[in-house]
Amino acid sequence: MSPPPPPASARFPDAPPSTGREARRDGTGANGSAPSGRPGAPAETPTETTARLRPVTASETTTRLRPITDAPKAERAGSIRSGGERRTAPAPVSAAASTAWSPPAPTRPGPLPAASAPDPALSWTAMAAARPVVSFGEPEAFTERAWHRVGPRTAAAAACLVLGLGLIGGAVTGSWLTDDGGDDASGDHFATAGTIWHNAPVDQLFPPTVQGTGAGPGGADRTWTRIAVAPDSGCAHAFDPLLSKVLAPVGCQRLVRATYTDATQSYVTTVGLLFTKGDPAAMSALAHRFRTEHLDRRTDLMPRPYAARDTVAAGFGDKQRASWTVSVLTDAPVVAYAVSGWADGRSVDAPLPAADAMRAGATTAPAQAGLGNEAQGLADRVERRLRQSIGTATEKPS
Repeated sequence: MSPPPPPASARFPDAPPSTGREARRDGTGANGSAPSGRPGAPAETPTETTARLRPVTASETTTRLRPITDAPKAERAGSIRSGGERRTAPAPVSAAASTAWSPPAPTRPGPLPAASAPDPALSWTAMAAARPVVSFGEPEAFTERAWHRVGPRTAAAAACLVLGLGLIGGAVTGSWLTDDGGDDASGDHFATAGTIWHNAPVDQLFPPTVQGTGAGPGGADRTWTRIAVAPDSGCAHAFDPLLSKVLAPVGCQRLVRATYTDATQSYVTTVGLLFTKGDPAAMSALAHRFRTEHLDRRTDLMPRPYAARDTVAAGFGDKQRASWTVSVLTDAPVVAYAVSGWADGRSVDAPLPAADAMRAGATTAPAQAGLGNEAQGLADRVERRLRQSIGTATEKPS
């Protein structure tokens, strides 16, 4: 007979010790006696009914099963898993050995899950491949060049830039044309303007006829005809007393005046040019005071008209003044002004500055009659002719 097999504890160190209440795995009873039956007969395959399960540790239950895909079929068929590790089953024994002793089937804590491939969701490459790719770009059509869209803000900014550069270029060009020579040319311009009254003819400063295209109410055209020219004189009795006091810091060198009437001879307007003795700084200070203190809007600071005899302006006095305007120049020692009224000699209780009389919605009599347009329109055109005369006088020979 073959020698008895080694005890189970030596072959399977993790197998639990046998107790008297359990059947032995080697074919004997609990008391060591042989099983019933004829001696020498092959032992029946034992079945385990009360085998104690080996305790399973936490590491064994949480160990991930590794799929067996690379091993040969024969190896996979003869291998078992226990606790996440692969063990090779014992080689088959001979018929004689199996007759004497048959090893019991190893016990396992429970059915193990079948090996499966790893979950693609747990793989970074699989997740990256499965992630959808979203693109908001516009595909290029064939091989055409991609054009960038220009938003409305960009277009508006570009337009403003071009307009600004054009204005700057125009201002620079204008400064070259008018101030050729720098500061010396500006000084000559100011000095020449102070003596233009003596050198320029009367018709150059006060033309016999002045065209006022769009100067009337609502953009209507106006035509003014000169009816009288006052001899050049001083400034005595030419302004209200308070206005004379305001103009005193710049002095009075010469005063030239002329009176005009409209085409219907319904209105009369006196326009004047006061040539002062002030320098550029004094003229700038006076203009600043008029602008900040609104002196050109006060009814106690009005210029007086020139009433010529034997004309429609014969009755044009202080009480007939309906509207007026005063402008202090800073590039020439000149104060330009104009005052208008009715030609029939009617008096006006509340004269109105030209700027207010020309305002839309004004309902006073001077505003409705357009007397603000008469004063402002004629003063603007006489001032324009004065600047043209100064420019001609300061022109240097080529």
